[in-house]
Amino acid sequence: MRQLMFIRNCNSLLQSTLLKHCNTLLPRHSSKMASDSQWLSPGEREQLLLELKATGWVEVEDRDALYKELNFKTFNQAFGFMTRVALQAEKMNHHPEWFNVYNKVQITLTSHDCGGLSKKDIKMAKFIDKVALTM
Repeated sequence: MRQLMFIRNCNSLLQSTLLKHCNTLLPRHSSKMASDSQWLSPGEREQLLLELKATGWVEVEDRDALYKELNFKTFNQAFGFMTRVALQAEKMNHHPEWFNVYNKVQITLTSHDCGGLSKKDIKMAKFIDKVALTM
């Protein structure tokens, strides 16, 4: 019985300690990260998504994400495009979900740390559109 009480006390202490540490590491405590990773306000969202939809982006039906499919002339062009986007993604610390077969690249953007679309996704989508135009 003493062992069971000891285990319960340790478990409770561990949970409260983890909770305190996790709360201090959440993105909302970093002003730089919070400004890029937070959800868009309804006004921002409406305006920015309207602009992106005009360039071929669509909202994913079952999650808060954006999707676009791009077709290039060759595999080399598709791969070059992906390389440029990958370098930007590393700089932004914001990586797309993507799939490539030959000359086709399918991209989904969402911010996992805030559970949906954020300013980072908009910034990345605009960068992707800019790069695609140069290919």
